[in-house]
Amino acid sequence: MFPVDEIIPESEARTETGPLPPPCRDEEERVTALLGALDGQLDWPQVVAMARPWVDAVRKHPAPFWALESLLREYPITSAEGLALMRLAEALLRVPDMGTAVLLAADQLGRARFAGEEKQSWMTQISGRILMLSRRLLAERETATLVQRLGMNTVVTAAVRAIALLGRQFVLGQDLAEARRRAADVRKRQPTLCYSYDMLGEGARNSADAARYAASYQAALQSLAMQPGSGGPEQRDGISIKLSALHPRYEEGQRRRLWVELLPKLEQLAETAARGRLNLTLDAEESDRLELQLDLWDAVQRKMARNPVSAGWNGLGIAVQAYQTRAAEVISEVLARARRNRSRLMLRLVKGAYWDTEIKRAQEMGLAGYPVFTHKHHTDISYAACAAQLLEQAVGPEAVVYPQFATHNAATIAAVLRLAAASPGARFEMQRLHGMGEGIYREVLRHSAIRSLRVYAPVGRYRDLLAYLVRRLLENGANTSFMHRLAEHRVAVDDLLANPLWRADDVALAAPRDIYGTLQGQTRPNSKGMDMTYANERNPVTTAALALRVPTPAEIHPEEVDPLLHALHAAQPRWDMVPVERRAEIMTNAADLLEARREALLALLLREAHKTLGDAVAELREAVDFCRYYAIQATALMRPEMLPGPTGETNTLRLRGRGAFVCISPWNFPLAIFAGQVVAALVTGNSVAAKPAEQTVAIARAFVELLWEAGVPRDVVALMPGPGETVGAALVNHPLTAGVVFTGSTGVARHIYRSLAAKEGPIVPLIAETGGINAMIVDSTALVEQVVDAVIASAFRSAGQRCSALRLLCVQEEVVEEVMAMLGGAMQELTIGPAVDYATDVPPVIDAEAQATLLAQITRLEQGGARLLMRTAWPAEMQAMAM
Repeated sequence: MFPVDEIIPESEARTETGPLPPPCRDEEERVTALLGALDGQLDWPQVVAMARPWVDAVRKHPAPFWALESLLREYPITSAEGLALMRLAEALLRVPDMGTAVLLAADQLGRARFAGEEKQSWMTQISGRILMLSRRLLAERETATLVQRLGMNTVVTAAVRAIALLGRQFVLGQDLAEARRRAADVRKRQPTLCYSYDMLGEGARNSADAARYAASYQAALQSLAMQPGSGGPEQRDGISIKLSALHPRYEEGQRRRLWVELLPKLEQLAETAARGRLNLTLDAEESDRLELQLDLWDAVQRKMARNPVSAGWNGLGIAVQAYQTRAAEVISEVLARARRNRSRLMLRLVKGAYWDTEIKRAQEMGLAGYPVFTHKHHTDISYAACAAQLLEQAVGPEAVVYPQFATHNAATIAAVLRLAAASPGARFEMQRLHGMGEGIYREVLRHSAIRSLRVYAPVGRYRDLLAYLVRRLLENGANTSFMHRLAEHRVAVDDLLANPLWRADDVALAAPRDIYGTLQGQTRPNSKGMDMTYANERNPVTTAALALRVPTPAEIHPEEVDPLLHALHAAQPRWDMVPVERRAEIMTNAADLLEARREALLALLLREAHKTLGDAVAELREAVDFCRYYAIQATALMRPEMLPGPTGETNTLRLRGRGAFVCISPWNFPLAIFAGQVVAALVTGNSVAAKPAEQTVAIARAFVELLWEAGVPRDVVALMPGPGETVGAALVNHPLTAGVVFTGSTGVARHIYRSLAAKEGPIVPLIAETGGINAMIVDSTALVEQVVDAVIASAFRSAGQRCSALRLLCVQEEVVEEVMAMLGGAMQELTIGPAVDYATDVPPVIDAEAQATLLAQITRLEQGGARLLMRTAWPAEMQAMAM
């Protein structure tokens, strides 16, 4: 066993414990507060008066054919053509083999019709015509002879070229030298333009990736340090970096590692940026990394303030997302830390690019709410309130912040400029993304006295940036986005510039708890989860687990099975007579108790079953869902049903319980599967002999006691722990057993089946769930990073001890080496340790017997000539325990 008592509680391991509020907050309350903060600061008619000429001019003189506005006008994301473009852009350029490229292009282009002969724009001529030709050649039978004449490769090459042309509009250069050359050409027309180069990476998956990205960032800073001019970070080009690209485990659970492995890299980059008088901005990512980002940024800021080389440097920046409900508090915290460190920061205010991800994560995790605003105009309110907050602190030589307002929305730009007029002397800049918003800013620069405009410019190979490109297309191509509506001339200018300063009475989406709606006419709430990245939620569980001494309930002897089953058989008719509605109410009570006792149950799962916190939370929620789901379904299923019959005759179908059911559950899901089996049998009117796995009896006992507390009579459910070979066999073979529910190996299920078939009397039903070989098939269109994430999660979560764990990975030959290299590196980044430690990825297997089985299988494979691709080393401190 691991020495769990020596694990440092996560709260003590943190470098910072910032005073940020919880991520999920009441949206209406937050909007009310933000509107109060803005009260009297914005006259919206003045905002409209400023923005209207910009919009009119853009619509009168549309953006050139390569701009996003034109793309959205020709192929909206909501159309079949737009979706085909998005899918091709995401995958086609990285496919190494022509055969798969042909199939992918045929599949996607065959779904859409790039006709539109009435559209004669340059976009149609350059992109649409190529795609239309490709579609016709690949998908229509009547052009088969033309395909034969030109060849499939030519057609696909045309499609690849079209996608590359689109990619060029959003990527400034495939390397920094090319990007700087293109930037220099643009600056001939706009000499004051600045750039923030984004050396893009979608996130490192191993140390080699992280080292490559770090070297790219370092080289970029050294190159930019040579740019002419005597100005500081505000006047010079800089770079934006993603912390997820600098470390493969940039996540809250690996905080202790990050201070050792990531922070020195950041400090080195910051020092290089300081020597070159450059802006270095930490890009914002998902909300579950926010506290981590702030603490790392603050640690670097403190180090730079003490370093003589960088003491006067004010170029360290951070991005804040206005769509987060706590954006205003984040800004207050960042400004407070800057004052404490006696430094000035550059703060980029964005609306945010991960909205869909944040919504889906909150729903899947059953969070109390959403960390982002669900109404788009609420995000606009937040942006304006944050802008006002920043501008107040940007005045004078002692200003603590240099705001950078990144937006393509004409109304938001005008609102910022109106707010800036109320803070004379405030120094700030506007920002836009390369390839987007050029038309709007052309007019803004023509009519307004903007001091500075900086372009956020992606740099990198097209094939590496496709996922990023698609995300930006989705972000800016949504029906509600300003860019989409600007391109749609049917949207009136007044509607486009409508006043956002009002609070919607309801959230735009059902709360995570309400996403299931109703089932069989009854409300079915989502089970309550927890945000484990928020220390205040997870620390009580860790503390409880460290203090817990797992009880060891005594096993029963095989001879005790007979009297216990007789007692259950005798009690079942009384329980069966209880109305199903009451039985369902008891199971719902059990679900509520599971959530109320969350900390104690999670601690037990961590200690007895060696579940990591994430797996334990998921299992507890599954048990809750079983209780509620079966309660609702049983109420509908067992309701008396009137059947048709002859006149004067009444026929009613009523379902009853069968008797005493035997429920045999495994140790890999000791709460969820145990609860699901027992609850399903109980709610349908059966009594239950519950036989848990020998390794996890304490968890089973805790649930049985919870059922008693919820209202299940004590004589209706009995815990019968003991070995499967003796106690389990006695239960299955007993003549009073009315049915068996089993989850486990196929071999044991077959043995149970044969035993039941050999019994005298009525047929005894067997409900069995057994394992198999779970396989994943990967072709060359797959994004390798996503493949690796999925493989790691499926193969190694719960130490691979689940029936759904990945057993067989089939990879297309052309990409197998790339996949294996990244996967092997990702395996080396996994943390092996005790389950109670939040940093652990791979906890212990359930017992010594399971370990011996795994080691024996590895030995057989190696002796049989199998090729070992990667073996993850045990941590040094655990080597002694392994021997």
